[in-house]
Formats: sequence, C-alpha cells, structure tokens
Amino acid sequence: MNSESLQALVAWYQTLSPASLSRLPEFYVEDAYFKDPFQELHSRARLRAVYEHMFETLEQPRFDITGTVCEGRQAFLIWNMHFRSGRRSLCLHGSTHLVFADDGRISRHRDYWDAAEELYEKLPVLGWFMKQLKKKLQVPSGPGHAEG
Repeated sequence: MNSESLQALVAWYQTLSPASLSRLPEFYVEDAYFKDPFQELHSRARLRAVYEHMFETLEQPRFDITGTVCEGRQAFLIWNMHFRSGRRSLCLHGSTHLVFADDGRISRHRDYWDAAEELYEKLPVLGWFMKQLKKKLQVPSGPGHAEG
C-alpha cells in the first residue's frame, strides 16, 4: 500500500455517502473480512449492506480520519464518526486495522471502538445505568490505594 493509495482510501472514507458506496469494489476484495463490535462477515456485498444500514438508521453519519499509520500491507486508521440523533450531535472515537491483498485492495477490516463508552453511555436510560455501573467498578483512588 503506497501513500497515494492510502490517501485515496482516506478521502473516500471521509466523503462516504450512499452514492459513493458504488466504489466499494475499488477498495475491497470480493470476500473481504469485516468485524466491528456488532457483526462479523466475509463478503463485500454484506459490507455494503452494513454501510447502507448505517445511512438508513443514522442521521448525517460521517467519518473524520485523524491519523494513519501504514507499514507494508497493513494500515491503521484513527477516526471519529459523527452523526446526529434527534437534536443531539454524537461522536464515536475508534480505529480500524486494515490488511491489503496483493492487488492493494482491503482483504481484512477490523474496527475497534468501545460500544459501552462510545454508544451505550450516550443513550438516555441505558447511559445512566452504564455510568452507575462504571462508578461501582472503578477502583477508588486516594490514601491507602497504591497506584500501579
């Protein structure tokens, strides 16, 4: 993967739209592996369905790639996903590990983000519960508690 190809990929992600999904074959092999906190699949067609579902269920979703690391046939993208939910603007922070096939297209795509912190805590009722649970599970700090 050269820097020019990576820049083209990043530009595509940052301008992703229902119309630009037609370019998926330029970037992904037919049997591309994809995994995120909600699903695991082995098909470019099913990946397209994931993106289509995102556009159907979220208001104004967009990715902002804030950093990239590329070495050989692998890349790591750091991103923020912005979208609206009702009157609220939300942002998920995550990263993606990509592995490229011999032809330079993506063969493996794995998204890493914390669904509990990045999504569940931002929902009205579930968010309150998750925050309370997090407080209960945190190790207290202060006198008598050693730091590691």
